Amino acid sequence: MEEIRSLKVINELGMHARAAGQIVGLAGKYKSRLFLTKDGRKVDGTSILSILSLACPKGGDIEARIVGKDAEEFMDELEGLFKGGFGETGRGQYRPKKKTMKGVAVSPGIIIGKAHHLDRSKTKIFPKKLINGREVDREVDRFRQAVDMAKEQIQKFKSNIPEQVKGYAFVLDTHSMILDDSLLFDSTLKRIRKEKINAEWALDKVVRNIHRLFKKVEDEYIGRRMDDVDNVSERVLRNLVGVQEDSLTGIKEEVVVVAHSLSPCDIVEINVTNVLGILTDVGGQTSHMAIMSEALEIPVVVGLERATDMILDGDLLIVDGNTGDVIINPDPDAIVSYEDKKKRYNSYRSAIDKVRHLPAETLDGYKITIRANIEFLAEAKAAIEHGAEGIGLYRTEYLYMIKRDLPDEQTLFEDYRQIARIVGPNPVIIRTLDIASDRMASDMQASKEDNPALGLRSIRFCLNERKVFKTQLRAILRASVYGNFRLMFPMISGLGQFLEAKRILKSVMRSLDRDGIEYNREIPIGILIEIPSATSIADILAKHADFFSIGTNDLIQYALAIDRDNEQVAHLYEPFHPAVLRMIHQVVEAGDKEGIDVSLCGETAGDPLSILVLLSLGLKEFSMNIGSIPLIKKMIRMVPLGEVRDGLKGILHLPTSKTIEDFVLKKARSLLPDVFEEDVFRYRATGTA
Repeated sequence: MEEIRSLKVINELGMHARAAGQIVGLAGKYKSRLFLTKDGRKVDGTSILSILSLACPKGGDIEARIVGKDAEEFMDELEGLFKGGFGETGRGQYRPKKKTMKGVAVSPGIIIGKAHHLDRSKTKIFPKKLINGREVDREVDRFRQAVDMAKEQIQKFKSNIPEQVKGYAFVLDTHSMILDDSLLFDSTLKRIRKEKINAEWALDKVVRNIHRLFKKVEDEYIGRRMDDVDNVSERVLRNLVGVQEDSLTGIKEEVVVVAHSLSPCDIVEINVTNVLGILTDVGGQTSHMAIMSEALEIPVVVGLERATDMILDGDLLIVDGNTGDVIINPDPDAIVSYEDKKKRYNSYRSAIDKVRHLPAETLDGYKITIRANIEFLAEAKAAIEHGAEGIGLYRTEYLYMIKRDLPDEQTLFEDYRQIARIVGPNPVIIRTLDIASDRMASDMQASKEDNPALGLRSIRFCLNERKVFKTQLRAILRASVYGNFRLMFPMISGLGQFLEAKRILKSVMRSLDRDGIEYNREIPIGILIEIPSATSIADILAKHADFFSIGTNDLIQYALAIDRDNEQVAHLYEPFHPAVLRMIHQVVEAGDKEGIDVSLCGETAGDPLSILVLLSLGLKEFSMNIGSIPLIKKMIRMVPLGEVRDGLKGILHLPTSKTIEDFVLKKARSLLPDVFEEDVFRYRATGTA
């Protein structure tokens, strides 16, 4: 016996956990099987998570199909549940409780709005062994067709890319390149043929293998490139099984999008008129989705882990993109409080935007230089628009990660020439390749390392693989005539390394002379100070370098032996640790003594509380994430440098991170009450990454 009926959801909260639980409980009473379908998507009526994944709001229709001997009786009782609003009408109506979540703040801002679930759950794989060559050929054709379809879909997204994220169109090109990459494409075909398995299973195995390759990545930016592989493979899998993903273009009301993850293609589809903010279970600050979403200027919080489980469709949400805080079904007091906080934030944001293109000059006339850290060419224009006086750190790893083959000299040159032209006459400090040997996307043979963070990486890798190093140096030198380039070597631990790197640079210069190619013969050569040994001999290194840049991200990690991505010890990652501040001060003093510039390019540069400490230690040049520039500029223009230094005198003699933070925060509140008393902008507390 089979019963099929259309049931309307009439309860205020829609198909949330309590309602889904009642359906599962009812199904347990009967022997018949229940299937629920919404918008063409069918789920098992005995799985609470599957029912929740339908995300059916009030007023939505669900088709119920029951198969079995007691189907009619089962259906009558199920229909009664729906008509009774799952017991949520009248007295004793279910009311949602206030809950809070904490994630990673990616894009600033504060909003209050209703949740809208977007189904981005992973495509289910059904493994299948193939019987003969005909089935193998069929699976090969299916995979090729699914990949071709994915390319067409990505191209369509690119052709409709909105103005705000047009500069990131290259990300979609990257996704197309990943589809062609032999590590993904050829490996999948090979598995289908060799193991005689269906295309979905083969692709899943290949992606798992790529995950293993990326597993030990120490650099979060490089590690997040695995997100792109996942996005692309999911698109192919959906094409293989014939499942269409929920589209953001169908959103017609103001909502906060809640999803397990979002891809760059999703960001391209967003209409900021209707999408007020974004929450995801996974993701980090350096994912392409995060970088692109910041350009939309809507609050985004990622890494919430269980947002799709805890937040129901239609829940009222408060999203604080400054702190990463999310409040689910806030009480009236919380709403009033955040409405006020939102007004104050918008007011401050407006005031900050007015000074972004003014010089970062203190009230007593000291000029401070503010530059930007960037990873992609597309970010250069955004950096200038946010008020950056050049690029203080241009990471050059991206072109080495997106394809299996190493980039050639011309590819690198074109990239470097473009950034030189965009940023000039302001300087671009370009960091040479900072990557571990086993993270290269090429066929280069590299032995597996148990601890890549302390192994053959960065300048060590470049000195070992001189052909790769010289190719990059030639490209940088050739591009140097098109702008104001400064060259920086990372992870220098001793003078010998630095002198050897300079000798290789000189040999590259001689090769360009022989080829009759122009370059800047006086290009400044600097050191990225990020290892404790380099801080200890900063006085020696300063005699041979044209400038220093202090990379606090790695310096803190190496100095305190802390992996900040390890949640068990992340609380020990302390930017205000006395040892860290003394190292920074030592480097500044060494630079001053030899008359060379010293800048700081770590995350602490963009932190409102840390910037006061760094100013007190004698630093006058900073490079930071693009979004931090306007606020830091505003702060600098609001304080007298002499008063900051006098107020924080003696900070190097305080014994712990906590005492330093408390001391600095007290001074900060007196100097800048608008920023620190009002608690509108985030600042990094002790023991957080």
